[in-house]
Amino acid sequence: MNILGISAFYHDSAAALIRNGEIVAAAQEERFSRRKHDYSFPAKAISYCLESSGLVSSDLDYIVFYDKPFVKFSRILETYLSYAPWGLRSFLKAAPLWIKQKIWIKDIIVKELDFKGEVLFTEHHQSHAASAFYPSPFNRAAFLTVDGVGEWATASFGLGKENQISFEAEINFPHSLGLLYSAFTAYAGFKVNSGEYKVMGLAPYGQPKYRDLILSELIDLKDDGSFRLNMRYFNYCAGLTMTNKRFDKLFKSLPRKAESAITQHDMDLAASIQSVSEEVILRMANHVFKVTKEENLCLAGGVALNCVANGEILRKSPFKNLWIQPASGDAGGALGAALFVWYQYLNKKRTVTKGYDSQFGSYLGPEYSNQQIKLFIDSENVSAVFFPEEELIDKVTDFINDGAVIGWFQGRMEFGPRALGNRSIIGDARSKTMQETMNLKIKFRESFRPFAPSVLEDKAADYFKINSPSPYMLLVAELQDSAKIEEKDKDKNENLFGLEKLQNVRSIIPAVTHVDSSARLQTVNRKTNRLYYALIKKFEEKYNCPVIINTSFNVRGEPIVCTPGDAYLCFMRTNIDYLVLGNYLIEKKHQKPLDKDIDWLKKFELD
Repeated sequence: MNILGISAFYHDSAAALIRNGEIVAAAQEERFSRRKHDYSFPAKAISYCLESSGLVSSDLDYIVFYDKPFVKFSRILETYLSYAPWGLRSFLKAAPLWIKQKIWIKDIIVKELDFKGEVLFTEHHQSHAASAFYPSPFNRAAFLTVDGVGEWATASFGLGKENQISFEAEINFPHSLGLLYSAFTAYAGFKVNSGEYKVMGLAPYGQPKYRDLILSELIDLKDDGSFRLNMRYFNYCAGLTMTNKRFDKLFKSLPRKAESAITQHDMDLAASIQSVSEEVILRMANHVFKVTKEENLCLAGGVALNCVANGEILRKSPFKNLWIQPASGDAGGALGAALFVWYQYLNKKRTVTKGYDSQFGSYLGPEYSNQQIKLFIDSENVSAVFFPEEELIDKVTDFINDGAVIGWFQGRMEFGPRALGNRSIIGDARSKTMQETMNLKIKFRESFRPFAPSVLEDKAADYFKINSPSPYMLLVAELQDSAKIEEKDKDKNENLFGLEKLQNVRSIIPAVTHVDSSARLQTVNRKTNRLYYALIKKFEEKYNCPVIINTSFNVRGEPIVCTPGDAYLCFMRTNIDYLVLGNYLIEKKHQKPLDKDIDWLKKFELD
């Protein structure tokens, strides 16, 4: 039986295919369209899912959409009416798109795919909960879903047991932790639904000076993690902005203009909302444990991408085990919707392999063989050399040790926002200059942004204070004391503020150590990614370090690369030194310059 899940029309559209309960393909539309956070109907992602599995639409038994558009539209109408006439401008902007497109999902699916089968709809938080529990390695677990807003729900929790999930409680719009965090994201000058992770990365540079003010004026937080927002300060219900003038007055400044200098005030605001969010999520988790008495917790929803808060749950809540959906945002809703139909709607049996999830490392996207890569290399007259795997790995570890930056393109593309060793840019975590080099010369992004370490799973505890795997780069852990470097001039360093903190070398792996001596780590095991594990293992054998830098293979504002052509274009437009496509090694100095008159993105589309 083949079930296709779809998410679309808000942000991060995606498609996912399951066959007899097994996840066989999943991808975001942005990877094919090359439009960051593409929210359009995921026609290209659907084509990939079907074609890679040898299917056409008539082979599908069900297509399922990840939320209920009519319910969501009724919420929008009700909200605008309750704020009338102030919401008229915003309503006039939103209504035509809903009336022409968003509420006619079934018709769009039937037309786009020429589908004559059954189209189903799950609730938004059902999709999130299903994506959290069903792929997890637990036969039973509590689940917690937190995001901006679905139809009405903004957070929910319940219990997953064998093949069924049941809900205990939810928080409803307009009271939303995700929207509260997004309000501060917009206020800090970053894009909503895109820049929240920048706020999280900026937080350690500041002090939570406004934490008490947020808790007293903006959010009425209860002991069980439930809350209500003071809507006097927010504009997202009926306006075109997230916050209003009262918000500006409360924090004594206007919103930061995008791309302007980041001030200590911005850093302190980031630290404050991050601190409050961690407190809310931890109280939620404690309450979920109190109600369910389960030792396992599964997380999904956009807020579950806040890896700092996830680390707090792991360290401070009563839960023994934590599993987080790697595509926790709306993209993962496509997968959750399909799984919900298989298990809950069709009541199919679920089997769990102890210690392993069923998401296959989230390597669910397109892959390209050496033969396909060779066709690309020949067609573009790229200077490349083929190496057997062992020799290739040996060379790449030497390049890393010599301070080179490598584009690493292997196997199936990752599903979710994180590159996990198949579409990655890698480098030496021991380098004192690599963070600045990668941020400014490779990624073309803000200097404060931290990089993640990939570490051999069996060596993670030697470097980080963590006692569980983190395969999806969704947990932050403090470095072990043995990995830290004692600061020579503590008095001087304690007087450093803001971005000055970047001057400190805090550990033996400074390129992946954030200013608070933490890291968002990925643990790598041989079973999930044999080749990436072998690379890091060889680096350890030769240079006595089981840790390397892993950042996504893209530049700021662009999606992670999908095809060999995408990877080559990114390689040529940045200061990456070497590109590895499968078994082919490509060196920058041997390449001819890109032809500026050619539309390279279209040119590199492969059949």
